Amino acid sequence: MAKKKSGPPRTPRHRQEEPASPQQTLKDLLNADTLQKLKERSDAMKEDERKRAEDKRAAEAAAKKAEEKRLESDFGHLLDNSRLDWKSFKR
Repeated sequence: MAKKKSGPPRTPRHRQEEPASPQQTLKDLLNADTLQKLKERSDAMKEDERKRAEDKRAAEAAAKKAEEKRLESDFGHLLDNSRLDWKSFKR
């Protein structure tokens, strides 16, 4: 049997390549003041997110400190976390 010769790759007739045209991006289509407003909005949202994360960390630190203070006055907790090796205190 003879091998078939492969010709140039076939492209569907309905998908003809268009001539090369410069691709326009969204940035090119929007005017300068709209871009400036979007950048300001983006910066404001980033700042809000940063503040929210900072507040969350501060609240977690305050809760942890309050819990430690509460546990310091809890005799059961102190007894559980103390060393029970009384031989080292003997002389």
